[in-house]
Amino acid sequence: MDNYKDAAQLSALTKPQDPVFCLRPHAATQAAQFFVNTFPGQTFYAVKANPSPWLLKALYRAGVTRFEVASLAEARLIHDLFPSADIAFMNPIKSGEAIKTAYQDLGVRIFALDSQEELDKIFHVLKGADDLTLCIRHKVENPTAKMSLNDKFGVEGEAAAHLMQQARHKAARLGVAFHVGSQTMSPEAYVAALNVVEQTIIRAGVIVDVLDVGGGFPAIYPGMTPPPLAAYFSAIAGRFREMLVAENCTLWCEPGRALSAEAASLIVRVEARKGDDLYINDGVYGALFDAGHLNWPFTATLLQQDPKPSLHQGFRFFGPTCDDLDKMTGPFLLPHHVQPGDYIEIATLGAYGFALRTGFNGLGAYEQAFVDDTPAASMYGPACDEAQIAGAHLSDVMIEEHPQHA
Repeated sequence: MDNYKDAAQLSALTKPQDPVFCLRPHAATQAAQFFVNTFPGQTFYAVKANPSPWLLKALYRAGVTRFEVASLAEARLIHDLFPSADIAFMNPIKSGEAIKTAYQDLGVRIFALDSQEELDKIFHVLKGADDLTLCIRHKVENPTAKMSLNDKFGVEGEAAAHLMQQARHKAARLGVAFHVGSQTMSPEAYVAALNVVEQTIIRAGVIVDVLDVGGGFPAIYPGMTPPPLAAYFSAIAGRFREMLVAENCTLWCEPGRALSAEAASLIVRVEARKGDDLYINDGVYGALFDAGHLNWPFTATLLQQDPKPSLHQGFRFFGPTCDDLDKMTGPFLLPHHVQPGDYIEIATLGAYGFALRTGFNGLGAYEQAFVDDTPAASMYGPACDEAQIAGAHLSDVMIEEHPQHA
């Protein structure tokens, strides 16, 4: 795969006809090292955010050697790349065939569930296996998340307490997991969730071996500048330290977006302009799902070899398919003189940009190349060092790492 200084050099030299992913494994490495060195527990990468092997290998080399998967295909991918990696199958509802194959062929010993039916299924399929870590998915509320993950999965209240009791009788290790929602903008959301989970654990009267705070750790997008990640870790560590389970419990997290978002951007070409509307060669059926369906106005940069000062204005984007839904309202701020044939770099697409692409209308061809420059905006690096140091001081609450199945 070719390597370039930045997206501007790439577009100038190659004049690509298809959209191009600009890959920054060094950004993934920096993010992974920060989580490994600063989060007060164990980090599992949520593979669904971006399952690209180049990214997975960068994370693994940087120390993130545990992975959270939601399907058998993801589990196979991780096992093939990293046979000794810990794999947590955290989709609360799985087929019996997937459970059996994951356990017997892929070495998976960590499973999530949110119902008695799923607990019964696991032990029916695995014939009473005695080496399982079972994580009860607890439902929690969080109004600060940009995308809720509270509707589909999770159990709460008395039902959650009862399920913990039932799982405790059968599990080698009992875990409690939750997810505060994607792109969570306040560290206090994790504190509030831990408050709720602690009350359920007390009601259940069980010993818990694992507490999994899930994902939701944010990246920087226009109009969404979160607090430093160290503030999230400090809030989690402080509340966890006060919990009754803390002495004998391992803390986990499952970042997806936070580890992958900065690791890629996308070059698109302008195919037509109608006033303030730009027709580009990728869209919501491709890598720009979040730009269309969530109305996220990603940072867009006109790629010019010799950029000159220019007035900027807001544009809408339309993708290349024949579907009226293939539009992104933005506004995306670009120089007013942008024209057909120009190239635009859309930043922070390492998370979900790869994963949500389709082949609708026969489209979906992409090129890929490595680039050496830094992301357009970053939660990591020198600019964040002072906040990381001031917000952390976590060495006194680092949780002992208990052995896991490898």
